[in-house]
Amino acid sequence: MRIPGSLIFLGILVLGAAVLAPVIAFFGIDPLPGDIHVNWENHKFFLPFTQSLIASAVLGLLFLWARK
Repeated sequence: MRIPGSLIFLGILVLGAAVLAPVIAFFGIDPLPGDIHVNWENHKFFLPFTQSLIASAVLGLLFLWARK
């Protein structure tokens, strides 16, 4: 069974977003539109969704370019 290249790219994008989210949050980059930021009582939750997708897309394109 052959997997389409676009599906592989989408998988790399989602995996990269999941892996890079803590790294981006560590650097404390300002939130972009689409990032999730929730404060309640003594707890804070920040999910840099947009930042992770951008970083993942850049890394995915870099790996595609390096493979060719």
